[in-house]
Amino acid sequence: MRGAHRRRLLLVMYILLSLAGAWTQKAGGCPRWQCPVHSECVDERSCRCKAGFASSDPEGLITNPIGSCEDINECLQKSLTCGPFATCQNSEGSFHCICNWGYKLASGAKSFANKSENTCEDIDECSSRQHQCHNSTICSNTLGSYKCRCRPGWKPIPGSFSGPKNTMCQEPPLPTWTLLPTAQSQSLSRFSIEVRNLLKDFDPATANYTIQKVIEAMDKLLEAPVNIETLNPIDRHQVATQLLKYMEQTLRTLAPFLPKGPFTYTSPSNTELSLMTKEQDNKDITTVYHSQAWVTLNWAVAAGAKSSESGYSLAGILSSPNIQKLLADASMNLNQSRDILEERFESPVLNVSLTLLSNVNSIFLTNTDTRKLASNVTFNFSYSVGSKKRPREELMCAFLDTGDDGNVRWSTDGCSMNGTLCHCNHLSSFAILMAQYHVQDPRLELITKVGLWLSLVCLLLCILTFLLVKPIQSSRTTVHLHLCVCLFLGSVIFLVGIENEGGEVSLRCRLVAMMLHYFFLGAFCWMALEGVELYFLVVRVFQGQGLSTQWRCLFGYGVPFLIVVISAAAKMDGYGQQTYCWLNHKEGFLWSFVGPLAFIIFCNSAIFVVTVWKLTTKFSEINPNMKKLRKARVLIITAIAQLMVLGCTWVFGLFLFDPHSTWLSYIFTLLNCLQGLFLYLMLCLLNKKVREEYRKWACMVAGNKYSEFSSSTTGTGTSQSQTRALRPSESGM
Repeated sequence: MRGAHRRRLLLVMYILLSLAGAWTQKAGGCPRWQCPVHSECVDERSCRCKAGFASSDPEGLITNPIGSCEDINECLQKSLTCGPFATCQNSEGSFHCICNWGYKLASGAKSFANKSENTCEDIDECSSRQHQCHNSTICSNTLGSYKCRCRPGWKPIPGSFSGPKNTMCQEPPLPTWTLLPTAQSQSLSRFSIEVRNLLKDFDPATANYTIQKVIEAMDKLLEAPVNIETLNPIDRHQVATQLLKYMEQTLRTLAPFLPKGPFTYTSPSNTELSLMTKEQDNKDITTVYHSQAWVTLNWAVAAGAKSSESGYSLAGILSSPNIQKLLADASMNLNQSRDILEERFESPVLNVSLTLLSNVNSIFLTNTDTRKLASNVTFNFSYSVGSKKRPREELMCAFLDTGDDGNVRWSTDGCSMNGTLCHCNHLSSFAILMAQYHVQDPRLELITKVGLWLSLVCLLLCILTFLLVKPIQSSRTTVHLHLCVCLFLGSVIFLVGIENEGGEVSLRCRLVAMMLHYFFLGAFCWMALEGVELYFLVVRVFQGQGLSTQWRCLFGYGVPFLIVVISAAAKMDGYGQQTYCWLNHKEGFLWSFVGPLAFIIFCNSAIFVVTVWKLTTKFSEINPNMKKLRKARVLIITAIAQLMVLGCTWVFGLFLFDPHSTWLSYIFTLLNCLQGLFLYLMLCLLNKKVREEYRKWACMVAGNKYSEFSSSTTGTGTSQSQTRALRPSESGM
């Protein structure tokens, strides 16, 4: 009975409460349906989304039971910004700003509301020990992050991760100093052991000390290279280049342990080292210098295409005054420049003598591939040069080049010199040299001078003989006299003035060339007259006496003068060369000499053939019973005399188109330099009348001491006169 009463009471209370709720909602003006989540009622027909939420209606109202309120992402609105180094983060119905990774708020708070509250600043992970760098690397803070870099001089371990935050490094492998198998000496062995011990005990904190000791060890080796100097030149030169290469490798390895910036050291033996270490990203034009040299380069060249692990690049100069002892007799590689030099000197370049004017300067970079640089490097080396410059001397910037055969030579390939500056597109060990080019064979030069002096003496004897020996004076001896005079004057001028000492074609050099042109042409013209004289004497012996003396002089001296005047008027620059005071080979000017020479030789050769043929006929008629040996001897002597006198030896000069033909040069020089001796032998000593006059002069000089010789000579002269009376047509030969 009591339980039923309670159930009725609860039912009544539920009905009353339902009626009260319905009345309350109706009294508040809310819709009969319930407003969705994140909204509130506005009136009896609609609800409105709360702040931070929005509905599909532009005004944010919900007018039906199926409507909803969605969260607004304020971070996507352009008008909202958190400021630098911060990121907006959305939340339900709101948002907040937080600093980016690697940054924090100065206040220490975790978030902030808007840009005006932004105080984000970089976190130094390195100093706060928040980094994860390996103990073989050094932490380097960056804006908002950090990097792990190898210690100075260390390198990443091959095969390991090489990212910015997980790099692992190892100590640098120091160069191994090994000796050449063929270059063994006690001093080299001691030096190698000393350097190996220095590098074995190397401590990065004392890199400066190690560098100084390595340089001093090299100086001690080079100051007293007793055992090295006994090596053959090839091994000695290879030791020098190997020493410089190992020094570059060692300094390139030790330099990163030095403080960044410039570093200079001068040893007690005046060996100088200058280093510059800078960030590899630097693109400036940088100059590295010390007292003996300086080098200017684009710093991008120092690093090259491959970036350095440490982020720094190196450029250095090592200048040694003692290394030249090992390079004293190093030769020059002329393969690339020979053609240019021979065109300049207009003569073959046989060899070159080198004088070292500066220290040998070894230039090295972090970039090891320096065979072809992206841009030229400019050097300036300290050197001294004499005030007087000799002919064919040239100041040059050269480098040590190891050829395919292993020989070390100086070379200028890829380098040019402008004043005192040297520009090269590669790096090596450089020096300033004075090159003396030799364009004449010393043996050929000696033969020329000795032969010309002997020829001058013989030509002078010929001239005196033709002037003083009365019995032989005739039209032929007149031709011989002027021929010898032209050759004598031409040879004197050749000996005195053929060398162009200054290297520049001066007025003196042009005058010497013109006089040589004139007198040698004159000699050829008188040779031509000799041929004409022989023609009249042998071929037309019964048809007149030939040309008169006036016509001979007009032809012998006038024709050469006319040729020289016309040549000078046409091209005065054709006289004189940089090397010799002679006719210039360019533009065919040499034909002003070669043309007349070839014409005269051709005519004289024709006359020579006709003369020999006529002489053969004449000898057979006069001496029908002459033995073959005597006949052959007379023909050979006559032929040689004609060949020498008529200048057919110059045929070798006409065929000497290749200046490198050594055997033709020797034949041409021997025959022409001794032409005076040949003339004296053929025209004087083989002439019986001349020999008789020489005997008379000898008797006059000797006096009574040679009275028996004088009487016998007189008797011989009498018998010879009788013989000549019997054979009036025989010549004095």
